[in-house]
Amino acid sequence: MPEYAKFTEDMIKTHTILVPDMLPIHFKLLIKIFGSYGYKMELLQNDSRAVIDEGLKNVHNDACYPALLVIGQFMDALKSGKYDPDKTALLITQTGGGCRASNYIHLLRKAVDRNFPQVPVVSLNFSGLEKDSGFRITAPIFIKLLYAILYGDLLMTCYNKCRAYEVNKGESKKMLDKWQNRIGNIFRSKSKLYLKTKKVYNDILNDFSSIELSSEKKIRVGIVGEIYVKYSPLANNHLEDFLISEGCEPVVPSLLEFVMYCAAAVFNNASIYDKHTVTSTVEKAAYKLIYAKQKELIEVMKQNGNFDPPHDFEHLRKLADKYINQGVVMGEGWLIPAEMAALAQSGVENIICAQPFGCLPNHIVAKGMSRAIKEANPNANIVPIDYDPGATRVNQENRIKLMLANARL
Repeated sequence: MPEYAKFTEDMIKTHTILVPDMLPIHFKLLIKIFGSYGYKMELLQNDSRAVIDEGLKNVHNDACYPALLVIGQFMDALKSGKYDPDKTALLITQTGGGCRASNYIHLLRKAVDRNFPQVPVVSLNFSGLEKDSGFRITAPIFIKLLYAILYGDLLMTCYNKCRAYEVNKGESKKMLDKWQNRIGNIFRSKSKLYLKTKKVYNDILNDFSSIELSSEKKIRVGIVGEIYVKYSPLANNHLEDFLISEGCEPVVPSLLEFVMYCAAAVFNNASIYDKHTVTSTVEKAAYKLIYAKQKELIEVMKQNGNFDPPHDFEHLRKLADKYINQGVVMGEGWLIPAEMAALAQSGVENIICAQPFGCLPNHIVAKGMSRAIKEANPNANIVPIDYDPGATRVNQENRIKLMLANARL
């Protein structure tokens, strides 16, 4: 195995860590948290065609589209001249599963080694995949990251709803910026106010509820699919912005659902294969704690009444059982059909399934289950949209416009 540059503890003081643009709202909170522990991070915003071209240069064309984009965005940034390669590192997430989310860190390291061998690649994971890195996730950081996901989900939900109906354009974005800064400051302070979730939730909900909204009826469009393409504006060609420009309200499932899906996969597999371990026991206990926090958020949002709460995860699991076994956990697995069914049941009958090239599990569970979901929900209007290096934005948007032509309010 070749030796690649490693991130050392000394680099915390000297290096800027670049973060891919996957979840802009959530990752800005993540950056604030790590900043309070001395890490200097920057969220990448480069999204020109050069990103795709760099990905094609540095990744085999059989690799999945998310891998190509993440690696292309990093390489484009490093070649831009904006960053000193001797003082720059790259951050990539790893879920610990069998797909690209765990494995394309090796593709990235090969690409970086050919061009900038001094640049280390940092893994953000909770599976112990990197044991010799100076980048460490301590218990306090882990807890704050969990709360950042909860707050990020709430901000994402409120922001998407408000900007679709806002009377005074730009007001929702100002409110989002205000709360991202405020929550970032809460995480940086020693007061541990972030633990007082009900108060923070209510303050956020009340502030967004104060935004003047039109009473116009709009088509609500759910977005599901592979996690990177579902959330990343770079990957889905700013899908949420496009839907709003078409007079729609985008409805995006919470990131916490994916986190809980990953946790449930461990103890589900332990039951299916009758192989219970310390890890599966710990994951089940962690799942129960996270689920309790989700229930709290749902209750607060119901009491407010102005924004739709996330789907109860136990309800999602029951919905999944109607269509597919919970043992199907490669990629997003059973979560995709469960989210489609939950959206259809809750009145969001127009659904876009974002499907990247090279993600076979996504195509199987999404396209394979959509017919069964349509049979159970006759009004469901589900359309898969393929994202790959050769797909033009115009073609993707035309397919969405065709779906909207058949959409119901």
